[in-house]
Amino acid sequence: MVGTFLFGWPSIIAVILNYVYRGDAEGTWLESHFSWQIRTFWWALLWSALVGGVSLVLMLVLVGFVTWPVGFFLLGIWASVRIVRGWLRLQRGVAM
Repeated sequence: MVGTFLFGWPSIIAVILNYVYRGDAEGTWLESHFSWQIRTFWWALLWSALVGGVSLVLMLVLVGFVTWPVGFFLLGIWASVRIVRGWLRLQRGVAM
C-alpha cells in the first residue's frame, strides 16, 4: 500500500535523517539528492492528504470509492518514478 510505503516508519526516519545530514552535503552534488528526497516525502504527504480528504467527501455521493484507489495508485506511480529517477542519478554520480 502506498501509504505504508511513503509514510511508514522507514520513510519517516529517512526524512528525518535527510534533514540531519543534508548540511554535511552542502555544496556538493549530493545536496540535491537530499532535497529531492525531502521534497518527495512532503509532496507525497500533501497529495495523499488531498486525495484522502477529497475522496472522503466524495464518498457521500459514492464517487469517492473510485477516486480513493485511483488517486493513491497514481500517487504510488508518481513516487516510484521519483525514487527511480533519484536512484539512477545517484548511481551515476549526477546531481538532481
